[in-house]
Amino acid sequence: MPATTTDVTTTPANTVTIGVDTHKDSHVAVALNALGRWVAELATPATAAGYEQLRRWAYDLGQVEAFGIEGTGSYGAGLARYLRRCGERVVEVNRPDRSTRHRKGKSDPIDAESAARAVLAGTATGTPKNGDDQVEVIRMLKMTRDSAVKAQTQAVNQLKAVLVTAPDELRESLTDLGLARLLERCAALRPGDLTTPLSAAKHALRLLARRALTLRAEAKELREHLDRLTAAVAPTLVELTGVGPDTAAALLLAAGDNPDRLRSEAAFAALCGTNPVPASSGKTTRYRLNRGGDRRANAALHRAVVTRMHWHEPTKIYVARRTAEGKTKPEIMRCLKRYLARQVYRCLLPTIAETSSRKPPQEDLCDAA
Repeated sequence: MPATTTDVTTTPANTVTIGVDTHKDSHVAVALNALGRWVAELATPATAAGYEQLRRWAYDLGQVEAFGIEGTGSYGAGLARYLRRCGERVVEVNRPDRSTRHRKGKSDPIDAESAARAVLAGTATGTPKNGDDQVEVIRMLKMTRDSAVKAQTQAVNQLKAVLVTAPDELRESLTDLGLARLLERCAALRPGDLTTPLSAAKHALRLLARRALTLRAEAKELREHLDRLTAAVAPTLVELTGVGPDTAAALLLAAGDNPDRLRSEAAFAALCGTNPVPASSGKTTRYRLNRGGDRRANAALHRAVVTRMHWHEPTKIYVARRTAEGKTKPEIMRCLKRYLARQVYRCLLPTIAETSSRKPPQEDLCDAA
């Protein structure tokens, strides 16, 4: 699609804001001036040469205030990284809501223009995650490990399902074995010619057992890499009670390689979905649980809180006190997740903990208790 422009000399102070709708193979950009008037449109390939072309095109139009990009965590990741390396201001833009799309329609230029208007209006202000340092390494390894664990579980479940309907002599010989021993025995089976249900069952069990053992070894290797990387990136985080390598990895992924983009610990709590959300109306003043945010980070905080409620003495004291005050278990857990989000934020940004007048993160729950 050829670039089209209007007379950019009419733009106040000759400044433009660029909105980009990203796709796998191509990106579409729209430029708006400071008054929100359409200036130009460009379609460019999603390649390094295309990124350079888009940036040169933008500066040919005038002084660029910001680039608002949709999909900075997927199709727009490469463009966002390139622009940040060039020192540009990049703003993460969410796709338009359903009502806006019903009203204005849906096309790449319309979405790009909506991204630019979101930046101009100040409704889009988020800084995207960098994705070019150690946390990106952790993300890739954790994604691979999670898929290995999921596939291993699926293989074990299929093996047990085959065993339920296997011939009696085979099923009885494998009954009452632990999982590790069961996998070893099944992996060593010799089915012979596949001419009977017994040989077919042995063949299926052997394949599933070897698959599960391979995936288990793969997951173990990746777990060791994650242990080392999380301890190197955030040593104080993995020292928190209830925070293991998987939990630490999920929280690091939520913050990204540039956790300083989070303005405060309250912003991190909102990112993890642990902040209370006002739900008042008329004479009623109340709050509800935040159902948004990064749900993987929220689940990681939940697992850590459950562990603390069983093994962390200050947490147990806090739970007993709040229960005596009439709080329900979900309410108590919400408070604990909020406390833990504060601790995690200080571990991710240790300079804040050093300059803060509050006590170190590990003592927060002791104070609350």
